[in-house]
Amino acid sequence: MAKPDLVVIGAIAGAHGVRGDAKVKPFGDPASLTAYGPFLDADGEVLLTPAGSKPGPNGLSIVWFKERRSREEMQALKGTLLHAPRAAFPAPDADEFYHADLIGLEVRDLEGRALGRVKAVQDFGAGDLLEVTGEEGALFIPFTKAAVPHVDLKAGLITADPDEGEE
Repeated sequence: MAKPDLVVIGAIAGAHGVRGDAKVKPFGDPASLTAYGPFLDADGEVLLTPAGSKPGPNGLSIVWFKERRSREEMQALKGTLLHAPRAAFPAPDADEFYHADLIGLEVRDLEGRALGRVKAVQDFGAGDLLEVTGEEGALFIPFTKAAVPHVDLKAGLITADPDEGEE
């Protein structure tokens, strides 16, 4: 059986209260965290079904579930990644991309030389950066139109001008 097309949407950061609620670190819009249906595990099996959420401290969300869990059970799930089916997400607008779609793409410079592959999309506070790993090690490229003029998801290729991000 083929593995389902899943996107990681958050991670359980620990238990909240004594009723089996959880603190969840959302990896996107916190308001949309519970909008994609049940939280799935990496194999696409239902892990938990959110019943609601509210903002929590330090960028976390407090989520309660239809399934009854003890505080101890929820605490044991700390660090568990929460997935949603890719089909649950709306199509992005033109020139917008889901991070999950960029990871693994080949990156070439303007002359066509291979720079590596996108390992991750990072944001250290000044905007998205593509973390590209290749033979030269890790390279961070600002994910701006000037530094990344072309993304071709179908071809699995990003054209980048790594010098554009330098000052």
